[in-house]
Amino acid sequence: MSGSTRRSAPWVIAAALVAAALVAGAASAASGDATPDDPTAAGAAPDPTLSVSLAYEFLDARVDEFCDGAGHCLPRSYQGGFFTDLPTWDFTPSFVYDDALVVIAYTARGLPDDIRRAQAVGDTLLFVQDEDPIGDGRVRTSYEPHGIRQGRVEITGPGTFTGNQAWVGMALTRLFHATGEQKYLDGAVRIAQWIQRNTADMSRAPYGYTGGQLEDGTSLVWKSTEHNSDISGFFTQLAQLTGDPVWADRAAVATDFVAAMQSADGHVDTGTLLDGSTVNTHPVPLDSQTWTSLATGDARYDAALDWTLANLIATDGQYQGPSISDTDVSKVWFEGSGHLALALKLRNGAGDADRAEALLDSIRLGQRDAANGDGKGIVATSTDGLDSGFGDLYYASLHTGATAWYLLAAAGDNPFSLPVD
Repeated sequence: MSGSTRRSAPWVIAAALVAAALVAGAASAASGDATPDDPTAAGAAPDPTLSVSLAYEFLDARVDEFCDGAGHCLPRSYQGGFFTDLPTWDFTPSFVYDDALVVIAYTARGLPDDIRRAQAVGDTLLFVQDEDPIGDGRVRTSYEPHGIRQGRVEITGPGTFTGNQAWVGMALTRLFHATGEQKYLDGAVRIAQWIQRNTADMSRAPYGYTGGQLEDGTSLVWKSTEHNSDISGFFTQLAQLTGDPVWADRAAVATDFVAAMQSADGHVDTGTLLDGSTVNTHPVPLDSQTWTSLATGDARYDAALDWTLANLIATDGQYQGPSISDTDVSKVWFEGSGHLALALKLRNGAGDADRAEALLDSIRLGQRDAANGDGKGIVATSTDGLDSGFGDLYYASLHTGATAWYLLAAAGDNPFSLPVD
């Protein structure tokens, strides 16, 4: 999967473990036939404030479920539907990308219990970093929360993908920013050094960062737009927090790679093929459009957001929002709805506020009505079987990552940037 997405698909790891129409359409779905004065009527738009509170309650329960006596906690990423209902298994691994988003979402609200839970997860990320069998600063794709509850590290996704490293790094920089505790910045720097040592490619233009390593140490030699967007944001934060300009220089390398992936019609391609230079033009993922905008703040990616609105919006029953890529636009990817809504909010062009709110309204409908939901968390997709285009499927199961992205979008908090004091 050259130029593939940042994480291994849950179903792939599970298999190893067990052998402008947008605004009108979403607003119509949100309102239905209910009157504005009857918020409990079928089809009425859920209350945004209550919705946010319920979503945090969902994350609270997930974080508190798997903790050890030392205060380490790690939430399972998925629950319900495909990942729970089969009679012979319950898929519980915790993906560090999702964990990073949970940490950042807690810092976005910042209540005392939020920071306590954010630190519990962040301390666990430092724990698995310290206890890694290689011990060179990396973290892995996913871990088993049952192991954490027993005070041990059980790796379920042993790959070391560059984007995951950067997301954990951004979670740790957020915790340092929120608490001032040096251990979080030290952990973030260790991860950044691993990325620089193992993935920097300054020999094959366009220069940038490669995909990471497989379990056996094999390097992934393609470059991903998503990964380089992550690095752009992460290394920029490190430059701000450490005062070391080398991180700004390295962030610029990643930023320039992302710019090289933008096509003539404005969309941003997924990355390169195995040669590290030839552009991989299919599929075209949502993340390459939204994360480039969020990570760089560059107006050139306004065209990528416009391309997204014209080409990646799915309608699935009462739900409307983006799909994962142009491979399958039959279902809504609620995680993507969160980062598209956030990107539109921050762009703040004509009509963007309404478009963002329509996306958030559709997520709230899913929170209340979607199959396999619990009325609090957000499911990954509107219905089962969304094809990402990268060899994996996504399901309508409760997802910590999708819930965290919703909360960040609702708050207008950009995870690729440190909050302004």
